[in-house]
Amino acid sequence: MKNSSRHIAFYIGSLSKGGAERVFVNLAQYFLEKGYRVTMVTQYQRENEYALPAGATRVISDITPEEEGGRIGNFFRRFGKLRRIFKETGADLVLSTFGKNNLMAICTNAFLPTKVVVSVVAEPKEEYAGRLMRFLAKTLFYFADGIVMQTKEAVRFFPKSLQKKCVILKNSVNPAFVRPRFVGERQQEIVAVGRVDANKNHRMAIRAFASIAGRFPQSCLTIYGEGELRQQLLEEIRQLGMADRISMPGAVTDVADRIEKAYAFVLTSFSEGMPNTLLEAMSLGLPCISTDCPCGGPRDLIEDGANGFLTPVDDAAALAERLAALLGDARLADEMGRRAAALQQEYLPEKVNASWEAYFAGIIGK
Repeated sequence: MKNSSRHIAFYIGSLSKGGAERVFVNLAQYFLEKGYRVTMVTQYQRENEYALPAGATRVISDITPEEEGGRIGNFFRRFGKLRRIFKETGADLVLSTFGKNNLMAICTNAFLPTKVVVSVVAEPKEEYAGRLMRFLAKTLFYFADGIVMQTKEAVRFFPKSLQKKCVILKNSVNPAFVRPRFVGERQQEIVAVGRVDANKNHRMAIRAFASIAGRFPQSCLTIYGEGELRQQLLEEIRQLGMADRISMPGAVTDVADRIEKAYAFVLTSFSEGMPNTLLEAMSLGLPCISTDCPCGGPRDLIEDGANGFLTPVDDAAALAERLAALLGDARLADEMGRRAAALQQEYLPEKVNASWEAYFAGIIGK
């Protein structure tokens, strides 16, 4: 049903390539197709961003160099500019995400008719690190019209009185990963996808693979992604004598095509909310091994030993053991992959996005 009378605004730092950014772009596309007006408010505009869907309006909220002054003055200038944007936009509902953006969305829409829904996409204790940020989140979130969380465990960050306002909404799988599972011979390629930074902890995958590579001479490890640690990890790979077995091609745009025939997927993060890369790999039917992150996202997707493996955070020896189990038993790997692929139906975009729309309609109608 077309709904041109409704107007949804999204508020996020930028559209740089990341999980939360892609979710926002996908939701924007869905609401546009449903006939909603859509405004994307970002604090910055960066290079290498997701493309905004045709028909959506983009507004940059950060102050310009000409508007800058002292530090305290700049905060109030940013606050005032963002409030003017929301006031002039006149959206029925604003969806914001991540840390300070959520706090700003609540405050700058105070006493405006616009409904505000905040979303917490990472481990809450890290997203709101420090006493002040936690106090502000646990206080200001009472003034939000809705709170979207990723996992049941994340909800427990808030006092019980706030937990009542929380709802868990899924992230839809990227349409590029919605395809039949590849059936055929798989080379023993282990893959990982994600920003090459400290949190993603690709070093764990490198060391785990290096420790078992001699037992499986036909195997290799490919890590897709860019980030500040890439050169450092390439040097470590060289020092381990693994340059011919471990590759880091950098960021690519055709991830689904590159990994759909892989043997297995690994996620080695210290912390995740609901990891989109893991969901995508499972949707393709890859047997997956993930660290059991504190926020519980991987645990919500993987039933350990059935449709994948969970390992302790930063435990390269445990990861090596699980990799060896898969590489040494093609039947086990195939069975896990087939069970993982069943997750695709639960996270189809049309199902998940419709649940977001229904939730927003309930908030707007209050």
